[in-house]
Amino acid sequence: MSLARVQNFSISLDGFGTGEGQSDQAHFGHAGDRLHQWMFGTRWWRGRHEPGGSGGVDDVFAQQFDRGIGAEIMGAGKFGHPGWHEDPEWKGAWGPNPPFHTPVFVLTHHTRPPIEMDGGTTFYFIDASPADALETAREAAGGQDVRIGGGPTVIRDFLAARLIDHMHIAVVPILLGRGVRLWDGLEGVEEDYQVEATSSPSGVTHVTFTRTGR
Repeated sequence: MSLARVQNFSISLDGFGTGEGQSDQAHFGHAGDRLHQWMFGTRWWRGRHEPGGSGGVDDVFAQQFDRGIGAEIMGAGKFGHPGWHEDPEWKGAWGPNPPFHTPVFVLTHHTRPPIEMDGGTTFYFIDASPADALETAREAAGGQDVRIGGGPTVIRDFLAARLIDHMHIAVVPILLGRGVRLWDGLEGVEEDYQVEATSSPSGVTHVTFTRTGR
């Protein structure tokens, strides 16, 4: 069976996966792009836009983002700012060619017809439990893995339902102080996983969780 994976999900030292005050102009609220600066400098990221970029630990982890991924599940908060469902023209925060290149299942109470984008991304809007959403995404993934893309609330729900097989969390050396935390209510979740941590010269700590017993 394909795996349910979290890849390249960044949190602050105090556990926030997004900042406060999300809007159509600030997708991560007051956090801005600070949670993801480690990734923007990598050879993997820069190679998508221009020559250059650094190798090393950050680049090795960044490269895992789309390897073996056949579908993604994301929450309404990752797809758009509060109130996006009231705008029939809103197609997400990534422009006409989003970086997913697979079917993407957006968990929302405000369903709408699918949106086909350039580059192979199609957004499907479903109102489903984590288990049902994962079953749907696995069918679409054609035997490949399903990425649980976030935001933090969605990842927390999938962890609570014991549905995530492998998870990569990048702990970024900043303090946000407010926003949406990843770990709330998940006391002891590490007991289900083999946990490894790798430090990078950038100051980021890459923490991987691999479910034991598979």
